[in-house]
Amino acid sequence: MTDDLFMRAALAEAEKAYQAGEVPVGAVIVRDGEIFATGYNLREIGHDPTAHAEIVAIRNAAARLGHWRLSGMTLYVTIEPCPMCAGALVNARLARLVFGAADPKAGAVISLMDLVRDQRLNHRLEVTAGVLEEECGALMRRFFRMRRG
Repeated sequence: MTDDLFMRAALAEAEKAYQAGEVPVGAVIVRDGEIFATGYNLREIGHDPTAHAEIVAIRNAAARLGHWRLSGMTLYVTIEPCPMCAGALVNARLARLVFGAADPKAGAVISLMDLVRDQRLNHRLEVTAGVLEEECGALMRRFFRMRRG
């Protein structure tokens, strides 16, 4: 139930991206049962290829915390992270990742590879996939239908 609650907050962030004309991906970082930081895609607005929702949320959390280690925190994101974002989750030392819909074309957690649990890396995350999967996927489908006209 708690995962659903925080994923709904990530969906609210994704809706902000949608309204801004960005690919609708939203993320929230939770610390001690409370939302600590949020983010949504800002690539188009910021002219920044690294401004994915996960990266924006990580930057916001690290700035608020005053250092880069986000140990003990959980990131909720509406879509399976790409390789760049999965790598950032490992490097930020997040404890857990919860995501909604899989991304068969770019996902780096269950779809194309499993970067966040790779035993060769010095840190691994606990993963929960498929939370509010239909709602997360539906928002993406709605966005791309609209873009195709």
